[in-house]
Amino acid sequence: MDRILKGIMKYRKCHREGMVKQFQQVKDHPEPKAVFFTCMDSRMIPTRFTETNIGDMFVDGITEFTFSVRNPGNVIPHSHHFVDEFTMCEAAALELGCVVNDIRHIIVCGHSDCKAMNLLYALRDKEFASQVNRRMSPLRAWLYAHASSSLTKFQHLEITGFREPILFQGEMSLRKFVAYIDPEDKFAIEDKLSQINTLQQLQNISSYGFLKKRLERHDLHIHALWFDIYTGDIYYFSRANKRFIEINETTEPLLLKEIKKYYS
Repeated sequence: MDRILKGIMKYRKCHREGMVKQFQQVKDHPEPKAVFFTCMDSRMIPTRFTETNIGDMFVDGITEFTFSVRNPGNVIPHSHHFVDEFTMCEAAALELGCVVNDIRHIIVCGHSDCKAMNLLYALRDKEFASQVNRRMSPLRAWLYAHASSSLTKFQHLEITGFREPILFQGEMSLRKFVAYIDPEDKFAIEDKLSQINTLQQLQNISSYGFLKKRLERHDLHIHALWFDIYTGDIYYFSRANKRFIEINETTEPLLLKEIKKYYS
């Protein structure tokens, strides 16, 4: 708290005035462009690596730039988990961002060395998984309930040595997309799971009925990013290339061209 209080004092002296001016500029006409789902890991600072400002993004849990939801493992539970009045903030955030605020883009951003994904990988071991009752661990219960589909896909792919592609449900019932996970074998085994989990969330998002019509009209678009925290590189999942592509000076114009073609 000592550091927090000192930080607040620095903000008051150096940044508050400018920030208030920004808030005043967007208070009546905020135009957030995306709903941004990412992990709550302290190393994930999406406003920094996307260079976004106040009012640009809508972030559940941050409310700074897009609309961003942060939780362990950047997980969006599948719609079948929600019955009657029982729901969670992720679905509410989708409705607030995409229905109430008419946002047209949803971005899911995973990352390397994700502690939630590292734990999920460890939970594939039945002996380890049974050591602690899930009722005593909210984190394990969360992962069991909402990330087991990612682990199942990972285990099927692991059998092939990650040489085969994996299939995900797309935005509509008849649309699917193919993904090769780390074909160059650059990343740790847990990071491969993290990439699968990131793509699984695109499938989960598509399961929500209140988004169906907008997805069918191509009025709402879902994207996947993946951040390597140790190199600072950011990857975009390219449906044309069927894999995560590093965003750099060479690939950026090609990715923009693909995005405009795919989402037109």
